[in-house]
Amino acid sequence: MSERVVVHTFPALYDNHSKVLILGSFPSRISRELQFYYANRTNRFWSVMEHIYNQQIADRMQFCHKHRIALWDVIASCSIKGSSDSSIQNIQINPIAELVNASSIETVFTTGKKAEQLYRKYIDISIPLIPLPSTSAANAAMRLDDLIDAYRIIKEYTDEEN
Repeated sequence: MSERVVVHTFPALYDNHSKVLILGSFPSRISRELQFYYANRTNRFWSVMEHIYNQQIADRMQFCHKHRIALWDVIASCSIKGSSDSSIQNIQINPIAELVNASSIETVFTTGKKAEQLYRKYIDISIPLIPLPSTSAANAAMRLDDLIDAYRIIKEYTDEEN
């Protein structure tokens, strides 16, 4: 598969009530085709969210708004082979600071090592960053139960009493 420049074609998911921002590195090929975050059926993100919030997610956008979760990716465009984070080059960064400044976001979570690495390198925002493991099937070493345990912290930041 050849490397080519790809542009992130769908917007950040957030509203004025978003309290946390969950950042991936760049959407997978399937997410880009389906124009939504973590759209690949093999990605365990939505399964993890269902377990953490103890609910079935019928409408992913509505779920995020209800729980004050914003979704986006660190990268706006890059050269990439398929969906491989390790092949990413020629990076252009999304204006994450602008989104944070224009919202009620108080905490950033990154999903996976590449998202964390890029965030730390390119983004300078004075709110907490909490790195989390990737929910991608490529991170097969992490069992679903381990991911649920790691991601449970998100709920602590989105519960009403906080």
